[in-house]
Amino acid sequence: MSDPYSTLGVAKGASEADIKKAYRKLAKELHPDTNQNNPKAAERFSQVTAAYDLLSDKEKRGQFDRGEIDENGQPRSPFAGGGNPFGGGGGFRPGPGGGFQAEGVDLGDIFEGLFGGGAARGRGGPGGGFGGRQAPPQKGGSVEYRLAVPLEAAARLTPQRMTLRDGSAVEVKLPKGVTEGTKIRLAGKGDHGPGGAGDAIVTVSLRGHAHYTRDGDNIRLNLPLTLKEAVLGGPVKVPTVDGAVMLNVPKGASSGQTLRIKGRGFTRKDGERGDQLVTLQIDLPKDDAALRAFVEGWNDSRPVRGEMV
Repeated sequence: MSDPYSTLGVAKGASEADIKKAYRKLAKELHPDTNQNNPKAAERFSQVTAAYDLLSDKEKRGQFDRGEIDENGQPRSPFAGGGNPFGGGGGFRPGPGGGFQAEGVDLGDIFEGLFGGGAARGRGGPGGGFGGRQAPPQKGGSVEYRLAVPLEAAARLTPQRMTLRDGSAVEVKLPKGVTEGTKIRLAGKGDHGPGGAGDAIVTVSLRGHAHYTRDGDNIRLNLPLTLKEAVLGGPVKVPTVDGAVMLNVPKGASSGQTLRIKGRGFTRKDGERGDQLVTLQIDLPKDDAALRAFVEGWNDSRPVRGEMV
């Protein structure tokens, strides 16, 4: 791999955001899934990913900028120039047992003191460095999505289907206690990377409804009643998010009176459900001769506004 800054096409002083932006752009262009017949693109994708892995790690980036490690993340040899650091001219020559000698000195012990016993004999550590462990390959980045969920589906926790940007369809299970802005993580559904795919982060947005409104874990509904239904009372059909039910209206019901239907609201985190709160609204016809004639011959002597004046 060449200089990682050149590989990503950014300046040496580029910000973390600029580096991430450059990587995402190149990764999208070069991803093997979209370049199946282009082996050079796959090779370039690997180079871009390796460069991002190095520059996105603050510690590694600092070490590279100071010349402590190379573009592959490996320590630079303090004797890279090939000369004898102990003077006397001449280079190193192999010593017995695979070490090095210069002017009759076995440098194995010196390397062992600097880098650990394994590096003294050129074996390196588990990750290929001088006794150090190389960081595991980095996963791909997370991808943000927004999912609009109908209010009644959110109350019932009905799984939702959505399409990811790669064209695949997934089923999203809504968690208990879901609200506006709830975030759901889909493991392995994000961008691809050398260490595996990242995650998809789905933010829930609740759609409005023509009749229902949310009130905490409860659902509110305004229910129109005829004057006859309000006066005589009795069962009336009421819609809920789980289907229609029969609600018993008390005799002489008034507008603004609220009745409760248990367990027809939103599912809480503990698995229990809230209620549906039904507010009665008496709906009178605008011009009904029979009703007008009845009212003209009827008198209600109650002081209904007595406490207001």
